Amino acid sequence: MVTTPQAEAKRTDQPPGEPVVVFENVSIGFEGKLVLDNVSFTLSSGETRVLLGPAGGGKSVLLKLADGLFRPDSGRIVVFGQEISAMPEREIFKLRGRIGMVFQESALFDSLTVRDNVSYRLIEQHVPAAETAERAAEALRFVELEQTLDKFPSELSGGMRRRVAIARAIVSRPDLILYDSPTGGLDPITSTLIIELVIKQRDVYGTTSLVVTHRLQDAFTMATHIFDREQNHMVPIPGGGIDPRTSFLILNEGRLIFDGSTHDLIHSDDPFIKEFIS
Repeated sequence: MVTTPQAEAKRTDQPPGEPVVVFENVSIGFEGKLVLDNVSFTLSSGETRVLLGPAGGGKSVLLKLADGLFRPDSGRIVVFGQEISAMPEREIFKLRGRIGMVFQESALFDSLTVRDNVSYRLIEQHVPAAETAERAAEALRFVELEQTLDKFPSELSGGMRRRVAIARAIVSRPDLILYDSPTGGLDPITSTLIIELVIKQRDVYGTTSLVVTHRLQDAFTMATHIFDREQNHMVPIPGGGIDPRTSFLILNEGRLIFDGSTHDLIHSDDPFIKEFIS
């Protein structure tokens, strides 16, 4: 396991259990169609929340609202104690410096090397060149792709591009990471590798995370596995245990129909939820 100064660099102004993201009665629509309808939930410091639901149910829109990329039509969104739903764009941009975002399909810049893709935010923030190089290499070591520094995205497999996207998201040492379907379109073996990196970030650095996934296997792997630093890979929680920091949200047709623990999800009597997780 590679040790880095990342853990020491984490901010301390969000004590464990304090709200990091709060949605209060949030609704948004596009072209006359309601996409999210009166959604309310809280994501606390050190917590990982897995967002599930049928395709087209508003999951990606919810992440973009949390990142300040969209504004709700009604309701409040509070991130790090600040209401971003009414915040000037300049202030949102500054706040976004504390958030890492892993977009669907990686969203890398094709004309930039892996090194420059990962370094992009640090360059924007005018971080000194030597520190930028060190932190880019550190982030790529974390995803086990340091050898790709001088390659271009077109030279990488889909799974490698997704790992570079994760490196880009963590290079700024964020307090919150938003993962938008990080395993979408990947084969099962590569998907497992990506989820292992999500678990590694959760367990090694305790980063607060909101994870959209379409794969139930990925969701339950996050709930039932931890990252073993000595073995340098994820392992099942002994005794069939469940990670208490990981919980679930389910969206269906724009409405939040479940907000709770893994145990509550598995034992839900709701007909839709029972069919969905079967």
